[in-house]
Amino acid sequence: MNQDFELNQGQLVDAWQSKLPVILNPSDQSKVFADESDSNSIRINISTAGRQAYSFDFQCTYQDTREVNVALVDVEMNGRSVDEHTDVIQELAGDYTRHIHECAQSLHDVTNPS
Repeated sequence: MNQDFELNQGQLVDAWQSKLPVILNPSDQSKVFADESDSNSIRINISTAGRQAYSFDFQCTYQDTREVNVALVDVEMNGRSVDEHTDVIQELAGDYTRHIHECAQSLHDVTNPS
């Protein structure tokens, strides 16, 4: 892990907030926040459309200017926590994790402006 980099968290949140909706399915809603406890992390909330009304919370931590570690923090359905180990939730979480990695790659010019 390369600790010799600094991220402008506010700029990063703005970039993610504009880019992530383009990568996600048009019916999904996303919100991106600064992680108050880690300046190299952002928090991402993705809400699915449809009857299930799932809401996924992820922590996305930059290991360096290119690599991110994505962790599923919580899943809710209609505002209540649900079992994260069901096939449906694991499949959706996997899809969203791939989208988050794709977004991180597309924002390389923000994390490595040299």
